[in-house]
Amino acid sequence: MGYAVVLGEALIDLQEAEHDGGVVYRQAIGGAPLNVAVGATRLGGEVRYVGSLSNDVLGDRIAAFLREVGVGVGGVKRVAVPTTLAVTTFVGAEPTFTFYGEPPSYALLAPGDVDIEGIRGADVLYAGSICLLREPFRAAARAAWAVPGPLKVFDPNARPTLLPDGAAVTALRELSEEFFAAADLVKLSAADAEVLYDGATPEVAAERIRGLGAKAVVVTRGSQGAYVSADDGAVMLPAPAVDAIDATGAGDSVMGALVRRLLADGLPKDLDGWQRNVRFALAVAALVCERRGGAVAMPTQEELTARWGALL
Repeated sequence: MGYAVVLGEALIDLQEAEHDGGVVYRQAIGGAPLNVAVGATRLGGEVRYVGSLSNDVLGDRIAAFLREVGVGVGGVKRVAVPTTLAVTTFVGAEPTFTFYGEPPSYALLAPGDVDIEGIRGADVLYAGSICLLREPFRAAARAAWAVPGPLKVFDPNARPTLLPDGAAVTALRELSEEFFAAADLVKLSAADAEVLYDGATPEVAAERIRGLGAKAVVVTRGSQGAYVSADDGAVMLPAPAVDAIDATGAGDSVMGALVRRLLADGLPKDLDGWQRNVRFALAVAALVCERRGGAVAMPTQEELTARWGALL
């Protein structure tokens, strides 16, 4: 088994909570790519995180957390701007994010900061999320994506609060499709599909994305499970039933679990193989939803087996 390289943002989530009758905000380490890196690592994979972190105290906490979990941080660039904050509010268990910090600390990785040989030697390369909306990170991601060798996985992670108008949505769709075309796996949520493709269903979005060149597409639908589309067919898979208290990072945990399976077994040969991987990933996400905290909610393989047993 080789290693995965995860490109993207790391930041601090300020999560809304109640305390003594008032609203407070609890710090949690987050960012979709960071969650993916942590999720795959806790499941036993070797992951190298590549991105920019502030050199402030919050950046130090993020770096220390990554090292503690076992994520490689040799590709991290430290930058002299404050750590970006994502204020997180909830409707039920579903989070909504509003971002603060300019320039964003997570988007300052440049093409010259990327270890191209490290990318070439990887088994899996992940890219995606809000960091692609900004330069110089977008150019760095394009440079990494162009390197032959690793399996390429992509998640657009569209955030409507960062897309002020139709022109911004169009630009994100065009950018995402540039990455979709060379992807071995695209994972997106049903909400992402609606944003990118004007209310499209998971089925319609997956067909379009596969038509661009992606080998497989997984569209997550929260508690309803995930739609899986591959060369030889498509299927809707149910999610395990849980009493969700916080869905922060659940979609990222699906991607982290899929990265872990790609590291262990390589690219599935057919829809049956993708179904096995996605069932595993949905079990991971269900366990994440029973906990609070995004990155810190990512389970180990032992915790997963203890919770679900024969379901795996």
